[in-house]
This record gives sequence, structure tokens and C-alpha cells, in this order.
Amino acid sequence: MLEIRPSCENCNKSLPNESNQAMICTFECTFCKDCVDTIFLNVCPNCGGGFTKRPTRPSHLLEKYPVSTEVVYKPIDINLFEKLLIRFKGIEARKR
Repeated sequence: MLEIRPSCENCNKSLPNESNQAMICTFECTFCKDCVDTIFLNVCPNCGGGFTKRPTRPSHLLEKYPVSTEVVYKPIDINLFEKLLIRFKGIEARKR
């Protein structure tokens, strides 16, 4: 089950469950749409995968299946990321 993390790992922007700005990779790395589109160019800085819009947990299930409150905040090292970006930029996420 998805954790539904509360914020962007890079800029720490709040991404509550109902946010339409939350993006995740296959390992559930969570970033805001702004970081994904303008900095990462759809390349996850942690795994090199692509991103998709994070689903929203239905409100009637939040009590039984609460979202995560653990903040994962680890801004990327742009120099290290540029090497990863060069390797994967322009390659469809499913073919990386």
C-alpha cells in the first residue's frame, strides 16, 4: 500500500493526500510536479526511473489506512544528479 508521503523530498513543499501536485516513481520517491518538470525532467534522482501522478487515497478509508506523516527531506546534489540526467534524459522511462 502506498505511504502517501506528506511532502516533496527535494523542496519540502507540502503534498497532502488530496494534492494534485504529487508525483511518485516506482519506488514511491515523492516529489512535487514543479521539481519533476523543471529540475528532474522526469528522471528520478534516486533511482533513474520516471514519474507518474500519485493517486489520492479515498477519504472514507483514511481512518483505516492513514497516510504517512514521516517527512523524507533530502534535497538533491545537483552535480551528482546531472550525471544521472545525462545518462537517462531522452530515454523513455520504461526503457531505462
